[in-house]
Amino acid sequence: MNRTADQSRSPAGSASAHPVRTAPAPAPTSATATPTSPALDATRPAPSPCSNGLTRWRLQRLDRAAADLVYALLLFALLVLGGWLGSRHEQVWDWTSTRRNSLSAASEAVLARLQPGLDIRVFSAPGTPVGRAVEQLLQRYRRSRPDLRIRYVDPHLFPEQARAAEVRLHGQLLLEYQGRRETLQVLDEASLTNAIARLMLTDPPWIAVLEGHGERALHSAAGSDIGRLGQLLEQRGLRVRPLDLASQPAIPDNAGLLLLSLPTIDLFPGEAAAIRAYLKRGGNLLWLLDPPASAGDSAAGSPLRGLEPIADYLGIALLPGQIVDAAGAAFSQEAPTLAVLADWPDHPLGRSMTQPALFPGAVAFAVTMAPGWLLETTLGTGALSWNETGTIRGEIARDPTAGEQAGPLPLALVLSRPHPATAPANPDPDRDPGAGPEPSADPAPATTDPGATPPRQRVILVGDGDFLSNAHLDQGANQTLALRMVRWLLGREDLVEIPATPAAAPALQLPPARALAIRLGTLLILPLLLVGTGLLIHWQRARA
Repeated sequence: MNRTADQSRSPAGSASAHPVRTAPAPAPTSATATPTSPALDATRPAPSPCSNGLTRWRLQRLDRAAADLVYALLLFALLVLGGWLGSRHEQVWDWTSTRRNSLSAASEAVLARLQPGLDIRVFSAPGTPVGRAVEQLLQRYRRSRPDLRIRYVDPHLFPEQARAAEVRLHGQLLLEYQGRRETLQVLDEASLTNAIARLMLTDPPWIAVLEGHGERALHSAAGSDIGRLGQLLEQRGLRVRPLDLASQPAIPDNAGLLLLSLPTIDLFPGEAAAIRAYLKRGGNLLWLLDPPASAGDSAAGSPLRGLEPIADYLGIALLPGQIVDAAGAAFSQEAPTLAVLADWPDHPLGRSMTQPALFPGAVAFAVTMAPGWLLETTLGTGALSWNETGTIRGEIARDPTAGEQAGPLPLALVLSRPHPATAPANPDPDRDPGAGPEPSADPAPATTDPGATPPRQRVILVGDGDFLSNAHLDQGANQTLALRMVRWLLGREDLVEIPATPAAAPALQLPPARALAIRLGTLLILPLLLVGTGLLIHWQRARA
């Protein structure tokens, strides 16, 4: 203890007595250096820059593979989910210019009025080409009415059902609705919708077409006859029958409409009286007149061919001559006698009509009528028309001194009045005013609904019968106008119009140079561009 104290007191002496060895100070190192054993440092190989880059590249490849796997799994899950949702919530968009893959507004209206219970049987296997074509059409109806019952029956596996349905063609359809059935052998939207509309008619009206004196025949394919019109009416569930007053002296009471065209032989007085009696009972009339055979031809006989009592009963008069219309030149018609009806009135006959109707040779009316009749509207020509009384040859011009009136001219009159059964005091032009009230041929129907619209008698007079003929029915809006006339006369506005199937779009015709450029672009240039893009992306990834 004393020795230690002595040494601390005398540092110089202590140093001389006991020399102390100290280790050399270590070389300075960086702050991040880790002290290692000299033996270990001698045996461990130095890290290579190449091995570090390889490890980093492998890690990047592993991360990219994991990302691609996750992306593929997510894409697969998205596709499965989209298919599952599409199978349960179908959504269709029709991008065609003519909307060929969608139902028309008329078909939609028919299906909207249809009560549940329509059963459709397709006699074809669903996997055949015919079955797939039928299914493509029926899918449009199923999208509008999911409650439709559609069944496919293979006629080879179930021949007894095919015999019971009188199947004659592969792919034939049988429609059953509320105890009524309809068979279809020609399938398109118009045929199928018309069949559904016919099944919905519980009391189809009758249409009588007067024949026997050279009128336009109902069951004839000649250009001047009206066989095509009769087919269209029957397709819509209406019952159309020819009527010869020579064998049947009276028009049946259940005839909802009489279609009368101008005969070529004068009617007998008794036949004209039968038509007049039909009008007195409240029958509806569609009368198709025609211009005289030739201007000023007295040998042609009366222009009405024995139907003067009907014109007197209605109080109508015709303007002399026939209509000429300069607007007809826009429809590639050389004859100036083509009358164009383009200004449609605000009436069920013309509402929402945009296409003009064409009347190839028409006579104009004077706006007169018998007492008790109401002129609901007129269908007239344009301002470029007049009634030509002279011979139509060469250059013609209107002559006011000859009674030629400038257009617009009425070429159709739409008349109505209260039904005689509900208005027995309706005046009769030929009845003596002092003879008292005229007895009604039919008893007045009982009206239980005080707010119901009373029935009305309806008559349409048209100055041209050619616009309904087989040769001209498909021109312009003639067919639509004809069907609207029949619907309005029958008081069956619920009978919708079924438009014809739109024509297919014309084929695209390309010049040979453009066609060759499209072929090279799709078969050579585009594939090479895709391959080159893929190689470029691979090279960029390999460099990373």
